[in-house]
Amino acid sequence: MPRILIVEDDSSVRTTIVTFLELEGYEVDSVPSTQQAIERLNETAFPIVITDVYIDRRTGLDVLNAAKESNPDCCVILMSARGTMETVMAATRGGAFDYIAKPFELDRILETVKRAEASRETQEDETEPGELPESEMIGSSAGMLEIYKTVSLVAPKDATVLIEGETGTGKELVARMIHRYSQRAGGPFVAVDCGSIAPNLLESELFGSLRGAFTGADRDRTGLLESAHRGTVFLDEIGEVELGFQLKLLRFLQEREVRPVGAARPKQVDVRVVAATNKSLQKMVEEGKFREDLWYRLFVVRLKLPPLRDRRGDVPLLASFFLKKYNERYESDARLTDSGVRALEEYMWPGNVRQLQHVVERLSILAPQGRIDGEAVRDTLAAGESREAPVETLEEAEMEQIRRVLAAVGGNKSRAAQVLGIERKTLYRKLERMNRAKP
Repeated sequence: MPRILIVEDDSSVRTTIVTFLELEGYEVDSVPSTQQAIERLNETAFPIVITDVYIDRRTGLDVLNAAKESNPDCCVILMSARGTMETVMAATRGGAFDYIAKPFELDRILETVKRAEASRETQEDETEPGELPESEMIGSSAGMLEIYKTVSLVAPKDATVLIEGETGTGKELVARMIHRYSQRAGGPFVAVDCGSIAPNLLESELFGSLRGAFTGADRDRTGLLESAHRGTVFLDEIGEVELGFQLKLLRFLQEREVRPVGAARPKQVDVRVVAATNKSLQKMVEEGKFREDLWYRLFVVRLKLPPLRDRRGDVPLLASFFLKKYNERYESDARLTDSGVRALEEYMWPGNVRQLQHVVERLSILAPQGRIDGEAVRDTLAAGESREAPVETLEEAEMEQIRRVLAAVGGNKSRAAQVLGIERKTLYRKLERMNRAKP
């Protein structure tokens, strides 16, 4: 069996892993710091290294770098309770064998080690040691680390990607990360909300049109697909595309050609397609609402984003990130108490990360003395859930909340409606009633 080096600063975790692997018959060495790890790697070419990412002033990426320099065939397995998209991407580029989220079952370690035994491969080392960047994608749960790993693998390729997930899970953010780490990063990223474009306008919006092609076409218009030439087009809510137009979309995916409305010949475009949906396209295919051949074209690589209720451990990280953002925007100093964090973790979050973001924004504005405790969280969540109730039942409490939000956003009604979690027309209606109620 191969000799394994464990790099872990937590002595209890280190001892547990070492004891477990030794009982499985492996010869195991262990060290508590990156410096000691690098020294050992300079002395011995370990075939397998298991290292934490955040250890001391240096990181597991430095250990990865040293392991690959010592033995290019070394399989390096990284562990972290705070994984980010950037660290996973850096690990993948540096030739890491796998990335495991903490906490984990010991059987997961054993299964990964056995896979490493079976497939030690030479990979080019591209990682530069140093400080790890802050991630744009927040979350360290096992589900999110699987997303990071898949994105890191698929981004450099040019394959079509289908992102599935409930509303508010961050599908567009994932699409942007795929573009950012692709070879097309220097090109445009064009997002298209297929559900917001009227069916009779979808063809001209996507493919473009020539002057005089239809009533109102007073000039040539470049379509959104052509606008994404040499970049990435993100087709959001692809499940909303009508069955009749799906054939044209299929032809585009097959030929990478667009024919503007009114044009005699098609144009060749060079784009990568990333699509997203909050529906089950497979079920729609079974119901005859989505073309099976189009589904196969989209289903080259599938990413399924977990809902926030399935990764509650990420809620404190997300809340802290959003709170810092809105404290800076509104020049406030709101702080989450332990009870406030617990209240956020206990909620089901039907609107997922987007809902959490709006709730934290409201809390950063409305929290008394800048203290966000469990009661403040529950009150804000309850107000959001009852926002469709008649104004009369909310009386002065709701009026005061609206006044405070309007004051915080400088009277911008569109922004205030977003903070309050209601439509702009709903806010206008409430303001009209408030004005009528004035003595």
